[in-house]
Amino acid sequence: MRVSPAPLNNEINVTPFLDVLLVLLVIFLASMQARRTMDVQLPVPAKQACETACESIVLEVLPNARFALNRVQFGREELRGRVAQAFNGRPESILFVKGDPAVKYQDVVAAMDVARGVGVKVIGVAPKTTK
Repeated sequence: MRVSPAPLNNEINVTPFLDVLLVLLVIFLASMQARRTMDVQLPVPAKQACETACESIVLEVLPNARFALNRVQFGREELRGRVAQAFNGRPESILFVKGDPAVKYQDVVAAMDVARGVGVKVIGVAPKTTK
């Protein structure tokens, strides 16, 4: 007596295929979460040299309502005039703002607001220096 073999199944088993697709989907989603982006505005190279003084303009916010513009210290009442004078004739320059660790964040933002009010178009935050 001869036993006939079971009939062949012609259907594709999609379970392993779906498992692989789900694993790839999880990996793709995890990699999208890990990527962070930041918009950066790079400077355009100048075709000619600066006609005015080209040094960086750095505004330091110091404790006790003191400020320093390129290391020259002054009080809060002089801030608007000093920043306006520094940017007279070079409106495309960048103002770098440094906050002393002892000052409040609102004092730094207030100084940036005064600079914006004077007409400074681009304000950058200077990186923290390590000692």
